[in-house]
Amino acid sequence: MRSKNFGRSRAAALDPTGLLSPRSQLTQLRYLPWALGLVWHVAPGWTFFTLLLLLIQGVLPVFTVLLTRELVDSLAVLVQSNGDPRLIAPAISAALLMGLVLLIGEGIGAVSNYVRVALAEQVQDRMSTLIHTQAIALDLQFYESPDYYDQLHRASIEAIDRPLALLENLGSLLQNTITLLAMAGVLVTFAWWMPIVLLVGTLPALWVALSTTWRFNRWRVERTVEQRRLAYYRRVMATDYAAAELRLFNLGEHFRNAYDQLRGKLRYERLQLSRDQTWKQLIAAVIGLSSLALGLGWLFWNAIQGRFSLGDLAMFYQAMNQGQRLMRTLLSSVGDIYRNLLFLEDLFTFLEFKPQVTDPLVPTEMPTGLKDAVRLENVTFGYPSSPRTALSGFSLTIPARKIVAIVGENGAGKSTLIKLLNRFYDPDQGTITWDGVDLRRLRLVDLRRRITVLFQQPVNYHETVADNIALGDLSTAPTRSQIEIAGAHSGVDAIAANLPEGYDTLLSKWFGQTGLSVGEWQRVALARAFVRQSDLIVLDEPTSAMDSWAEIAWMKRFRALVDGRTALIITHRFTTAMQADIIYVMAAGQIIESGTHAELLALNGKYALSWRAQMRETADANVV
Repeated sequence: MRSKNFGRSRAAALDPTGLLSPRSQLTQLRYLPWALGLVWHVAPGWTFFTLLLLLIQGVLPVFTVLLTRELVDSLAVLVQSNGDPRLIAPAISAALLMGLVLLIGEGIGAVSNYVRVALAEQVQDRMSTLIHTQAIALDLQFYESPDYYDQLHRASIEAIDRPLALLENLGSLLQNTITLLAMAGVLVTFAWWMPIVLLVGTLPALWVALSTTWRFNRWRVERTVEQRRLAYYRRVMATDYAAAELRLFNLGEHFRNAYDQLRGKLRYERLQLSRDQTWKQLIAAVIGLSSLALGLGWLFWNAIQGRFSLGDLAMFYQAMNQGQRLMRTLLSSVGDIYRNLLFLEDLFTFLEFKPQVTDPLVPTEMPTGLKDAVRLENVTFGYPSSPRTALSGFSLTIPARKIVAIVGENGAGKSTLIKLLNRFYDPDQGTITWDGVDLRRLRLVDLRRRITVLFQQPVNYHETVADNIALGDLSTAPTRSQIEIAGAHSGVDAIAANLPEGYDTLLSKWFGQTGLSVGEWQRVALARAFVRQSDLIVLDEPTSAMDSWAEIAWMKRFRALVDGRTALIITHRFTTAMQADIIYVMAAGQIIESGTHAELLALNGKYALSWRAQMRETADANVV
């Protein structure tokens, strides 16, 4: 049974203060082996090659520093000898070796860029697969929670490339550590305390990197909703989502101003963070330069005393300067690792979500066909994010091979029935059975394969007419003949006859030129529902977008279409409901009347009153 606390517990798990707690900052290290293992599993060859190149790049600067002393000393000796030909060869050799090392460095840099792109493409594909697989597997209730969308935004947009970034951070850390140790060894030859001066000069940079990363992550988590709202404003202004209403009601300026104001607020906060970071980095840089000046001053004084050569001075400057740069880079890598782990927590939190509606450990075999009935018995259900109960002690019987209609006011709980019948949710109390078998004892794929649904707001897929219909039953790959039969039953054949390429016309204003009206799209969705040869057909407002003539014509075909099968129609139109074998009148989550159209009229209850009111409205409209 679904936990009533699930919605609240999920919200608690996504609480930004929890993500930013000191304990959370430390526990993120547990994501490091998983991330590196993922990269290795996706592309072991490219990963090994990447690490090898990083190691080589770590060693090359050491040769550059050592060769600098050799080259400077060789040139100094050559100048002092007034160009003695015997001393030219050592200088040329040192220069050639220096050039070779630099050339190798450039070549490895170019190859590294290619390797990184190859590895990045494969890792991003794998991360996208993980996120999409998780999004498809999660329950419908996740999609009704803003917490879910916050987490999805951070996971899919901001964290998708973090595993690869972690590998590069660690590789850079290893590379710079190797080089730094070598530089420290060079500096020790001048004075034992020189590496300490180097370390002290770069510690402020570490503090700046870590503190700035923490503050940015806090801001990022706390502003996720605003970032998603910016994406929403862009969709409203730049797609067909609200294009007509924006122009009719002159809403463009309103949404543009809303976007600009929110963007301005976020830009100000982001720049403020960057400004604070800049000042701290400048202070850290001054401290670093001061330590470099201290070391150079000491060496210059000793050079004047004749203790060091000009080559020694050049090598010291190279070693100290590169050492400071490497320390800053190394500490920056630590900061990057920390930041990427913070991002990965978003990804892993998303991937750790577990669906609540699952297959039973020992599933029952799905009954063949629907021979008796689908029954809801004393069902009570409330949505996790809502304090209101949608259904309470609700009972309903859908007899096999009958057409059942449910009518009622908005909010009566009619659409909730569809979600429960398809096990998008499980009831809090009571049972739903298929020929006496509780739906929770059946495998989800088996149950859903036996039901077809026309939803109240069906999806308009940017595909051809034929493909839009075929999406209703991809598992059996419907033939062109079956697609066109479903189209004929739903009235799509008349629509396709007027399209440029018939059933092969691409229905999209994004990728093609052809669009449909709301009523035409509804007929395509009907065909998609009909192409699946299921035992139970559920239609939510199937004629809401049809005119009276289309509704009458469709209802005549509908009875022949569902002959021998079971149908449940949820509708506001009594002219549609009157065609059913059984009509249930629903109010406030309960069935208050039931019977045939004639029986309900004779009962002179809510159905009869609503029927007469609707007929008067229709008559008045026809007179006008």
